[in-house]
Amino acid sequence: MLGNYPVIAMIATTQPERAKTFYSEVLGVKLVEDGWFALVFTAGGTRLHIQKVKQFSPLPFTALGWAVTDIGATVAKLAREGVEFERYKEMPQDDAGIWTAPDGAKVCWFKDPDGNTLSLTQFPSK
Repeated sequence: MLGNYPVIAMIATTQPERAKTFYSEVLGVKLVEDGWFALVFTAGGTRLHIQKVKQFSPLPFTALGWAVTDIGATVAKLAREGVEFERYKEMPQDDAGIWTAPDGAKVCWFKDPDGNTLSLTQFPSK
């Protein structure tokens, strides 16, 4: 029933000003609205609502991710902006923090100012 409708991604922040700066200036996501209830962005045609909340606990897994065409270049650019990539001892990651999945996808993770885990994925060419 909903398969033909666009998805709206939602996560939370307790620090809206820091989130606004991080998502718009560091990640380059377009800010559409700074409303009383949420920061609203667009990314690749998808709406992203970052809900303004008084408190929450970040989830222990990926909350939001982007499919990118060149993960190495994207990681290098974000690293120059001060983004630190997560390291997981159970996953063999390269020096940039990129893990290669069994299907050939390349994935890395980082956190936003509220501790939400975000990811980048470069899917293998078909």
